[in-house]
Amino acid sequence: MRKLKIINGKIITPESIIEKGSLLISDGIIKEISDKEISSKADIIVDAENNFISPGFIDIHVHGGGGSDFMDGTVEDFLTIAETHLQYGTTALVPTTLTAEKENLLHILDIYRKAKKQNVKGAQFLGMHLEGPYFAMNQKGAQDARYIRKPDKKEYSEIIEKAGDIIVRWSAAPELEGALDFGKYLKEHHILAAIAHTDAVYEDVVKAFENGYTLATHFYSAMSGVTRRNAFRYAGVIESVYLMDEMDAEVIADGVHLPAPLLKLVYKIKGSERIALITDAMRAAGTQSRESILGSRENGLKVIVEDGVAKLPDRTSFAGSVATTNRLVRTMIRMAEVSIIEAVKMMTLTPARIMNIDKHKGSIAVGKDADIVIFDNDINIKTAIVKGEILYNQL
Repeated sequence: MRKLKIINGKIITPESIIEKGSLLISDGIIKEISDKEISSKADIIVDAENNFISPGFIDIHVHGGGGSDFMDGTVEDFLTIAETHLQYGTTALVPTTLTAEKENLLHILDIYRKAKKQNVKGAQFLGMHLEGPYFAMNQKGAQDARYIRKPDKKEYSEIIEKAGDIIVRWSAAPELEGALDFGKYLKEHHILAAIAHTDAVYEDVVKAFENGYTLATHFYSAMSGVTRRNAFRYAGVIESVYLMDEMDAEVIADGVHLPAPLLKLVYKIKGSERIALITDAMRAAGTQSRESILGSRENGLKVIVEDGVAKLPDRTSFAGSVATTNRLVRTMIRMAEVSIIEAVKMMTLTPARIMNIDKHKGSIAVGKDADIVIFDNDINIKTAIVKGEILYNQL
């Protein structure tokens, strides 16, 4: 078993920072943590040079990066995205689709199987996230309206049956006809059900939670706030998520989708235990592109990139972010005035818990996977390690 030792770094744990810390890794697993240099010999020694040593970032909602989108439907594109985001600290991610026809989704799932076997240089794939196509048309955002429809049990049961255990989460609008049964079906198949692109009100969200929906997809984006019906006011999804303590929320903390006051508000009410930072990144992430495509190259939507975000050409809606995970952590520290420990927790342990993988990922602890990133005070990534393998190193 090859041993790797990391020395001379500030180790970030969920509770504190270990100064002058060191780690011993063997066979891809963290074997020892110390506040001084570990005496055991190692095959490889990495000097962290007093930078931060953090758990690897976990992005549970990402569409693309490096000029590729998962909807492009090739192994090469899957691998490009994984390798691109690794350079920014993402050691594990959940590839995410857009609204599409059933045959297209089944093709993407098949490509995922092949890409996962070949993915040795990038962030690990944790399973697929189907975002749509069961959405409210009024909240479609940049999703293609041609493919939006109501939940169809014949369709989704076939997709899940053919996918096996590949699908780990699915986002839908819970107020749609058939959506509650869909939520129960997902829960029965151990798939995380999330609320997204929705016009639901509080009563709908309560029923949704009771039927398996436990996460709010890209909180604030494409979801209802306080609304009026027949002159009466109703709490929307936003207020419902705040009221329901056990509901998790994922936040695009790029500093554009949500301004500083809202980032502070979400953190104040939900706290780091219930917030997962996500990029929701599209293909322009990790590039200098000013024009791009959301979705597949063949039939995706043309978008522009400006102000640090992707937008529809008429600027009526954002069209996904161009953020990377290190930018999310930096934004929460600088704009939301959150401590580095709490910011890192929202990028590591909380998403791991939401995806039910926190027993072996999400924090630096003996016995957990050695998914590690080293970064400086500005959250610039110096090193990325996946299961004990150094895949990116600038030290």
